[in-house]
Amino acid sequence: MKMKTSRRDSLKMLGGGLAGLGVMGLAGTLSGCKGGGSEAVPETPYENGLFFKISLAQWSLHKSYFGKSLDKGFGPFIEALHKDPKSVLQGGQNPGVFPKMAKQLFEIDAVEFVNTFYFDLAEDTYYMTHLGEQCSNEGVTPLLIMCDALGDLGDLDDQKRAAAVENHYKWINAAKLIGCHSIRVNAAGSGTAEEVKSAAVDGLGRLSEYGESNEINVIVENHGGYSSNGEWLASVIEQVDNPYCGTLPDFGNFCIKRSDDFACIEEYDRYQGVKELMPYAKGVSAKTNEFDTWGNELNTDYKKMLQIVKDAGYRGYIGIEYEGDQHHETTGIRISKHLLERIGAEIT
Repeated sequence: MKMKTSRRDSLKMLGGGLAGLGVMGLAGTLSGCKGGGSEAVPETPYENGLFFKISLAQWSLHKSYFGKSLDKGFGPFIEALHKDPKSVLQGGQNPGVFPKMAKQLFEIDAVEFVNTFYFDLAEDTYYMTHLGEQCSNEGVTPLLIMCDALGDLGDLDDQKRAAAVENHYKWINAAKLIGCHSIRVNAAGSGTAEEVKSAAVDGLGRLSEYGESNEINVIVENHGGYSSNGEWLASVIEQVDNPYCGTLPDFGNFCIKRSDDFACIEEYDRYQGVKELMPYAKGVSAKTNEFDTWGNELNTDYKKMLQIVKDAGYRGYIGIEYEGDQHHETTGIRISKHLLERIGAEIT
């Protein structure tokens, strides 16, 4: 069911301030790519001395947007998302001011949007154009839109796979309106590794052709299942063989198989996985969950991981994606930023 959004609704969602997040969670805060939209590698470090720039993934604030709508599980959430997208925005915060929030609360000047916060707005040209204008007014660079819940690009059923490809078209169009260089997609499907690989190569190949015609990259994240096998995903990108198809290596998404209670029972080596995906990277996602007393991430050795990224010749953006429960989201983002700046300075 498609919900029509009026211009008044668009203005309401794009307006407003940063109420709630302006003060919550701040106490206790710790004081090389293949074509298509990728940045040129600078000969010298950036102004802050780091070899990379820092961006903010909007998913870091998903609890502030979704609230309790995820409590019943992913299945009911997806059903509600498709039936009435606005019904899942129960957190009280407005995704329409994300660029302003990134700049004013966190002093981060590049952002990565998430489509599920705007699920019924992809074809609202007024809304998307004004998101881009907000970025420009705030001095924020829009990088990409993370796209989920649009069908499996590696579905073995030809018709379902074709539908999934077409479902992504409107988000490529939205990315172009905002001024992003990419959409982030998933190489998901059910079947054997070889069956899903063949289907994903087809789905990603067709979507990348559409992306190329609009000068928008289609980049794939290691995001569960076969895609969390770095060697498998790298092979998929090689076979697609389109300069507008690349990867978004995520430091933490390397669980290949989970139990019924969602516990990870098979995990790919995250350092090996990032190393395998970096030759195709058009972005990098710095996942954080838990920190020790000194602000080090407990699941990932950031010095080792950032060295892998640097050694690959990457000099673009690394996006903060905080997913933990240890801190309020605003605090988790600030600790993550401090971690990237501190470790980045050590190895630059």
